[in-house]
Amino acid sequence: MAPPRLYLDWNATSPLHPQARDAVLRAMDLFGNPNSVHGEGRTVRAAIERARRQVATLAGADPAHVIFTSGATEAANMVLTPEFRMGRTPLAIGQLYYSAVEHPAVREGGRFSKEQTTEIPVTEAGVVDLDALGTLLAAHDKSSGLPMVAVMLVNNETGIVQPIADVAKIVQAHGGLLVVDAVQAAGRLKLDINAFGADFMIISSHKLGGPKGTGALITRGEVLMPRPLIHGGGQEKGHRSGTENSLAVIGFGAAAEAAVAEFLQRNEAVSALRDRLETGMRGAAPDVVIYGAAGQRVSNTTFFTLPGLKAETGQIAFDLEGVALSAGSACSSGKVGESHVLVAMGRDPKLGALRISLGFATTEEEIDKAISVFAKIAARRKPAGEAA
Repeated sequence: MAPPRLYLDWNATSPLHPQARDAVLRAMDLFGNPNSVHGEGRTVRAAIERARRQVATLAGADPAHVIFTSGATEAANMVLTPEFRMGRTPLAIGQLYYSAVEHPAVREGGRFSKEQTTEIPVTEAGVVDLDALGTLLAAHDKSSGLPMVAVMLVNNETGIVQPIADVAKIVQAHGGLLVVDAVQAAGRLKLDINAFGADFMIISSHKLGGPKGTGALITRGEVLMPRPLIHGGGQEKGHRSGTENSLAVIGFGAAAEAAVAEFLQRNEAVSALRDRLETGMRGAAPDVVIYGAAGQRVSNTTFFTLPGLKAETGQIAFDLEGVALSAGSACSSGKVGESHVLVAMGRDPKLGALRISLGFATTEEEIDKAISVFAKIAARRKPAGEAA
């Protein structure tokens, strides 16, 4: 009988949190349409509104400012648009500025044309170049509309935390809008849309122990809003039409509630496990390069290059040993390609890098197994200068 597999790819998706699973199972008996006025509909509506409050608590936001979507990608496409309204008055957004290390959902620019998008460089440490951001915004053509800046709070590959408060000050000084992708930060950092100075924030259910198929666009207010991406029956106050995915939304709420309740204990435990992992990796292969280790990272992520081992070769080798990890983002149709994050940081992307990411259910025994497998793979690398 094959030994159990080891899952170390929590940044790609997380197993369902037990609290979320229980919530979804209970919700399966709630069959009413949440937009119907009868008792069955009102019961489901009440459960969705409870989930909205739970997600709002996680985000440090007002429940009225939580818009449920089919996921973070939809939320990004909804908010990244040149067409806004201030109340009933149209408001133009002239240019989208996004950091060079953003997730593809943001790098694609949403509903902006390519000519309306500009990349913000990052430093060798993987954080937004604040001076460059200030220069770009100072040169922004105000006649085209307001500038919009999109910067992720935590990078999905490296786990590096961006200086969002500093970014917000620059954006505000130039009269722009700030969109924060908090997908990898939710449950790992304290979120507060107002304290961040963000106008919009994006989070995803399945990254923090909830079901796939739902996410949220969090807004700081209700006056300044993007043109809806999906039109129809006017659900979500007209911002996102379509009958709500009640099962996923209810599970999302439960996962958000669990993340808030377990925040300190979970992060302390995961941080200790990540430190144990990296100590073991360095002991087995002193030449391993761990990106972002000298700066601020979330507690669960290790993004590394093992000289002499190509990323795709390493990913397969770990998989054959029963360890699931990834080579960067898991949102590119399974492709293993050159990491745009490494390129943006000025690193040589030829070998690529592998990402180990931990979660609330990771154990010491699993970390020790991961170190053992890492040591085994590191020992059979090709000598430096030879093809892996």
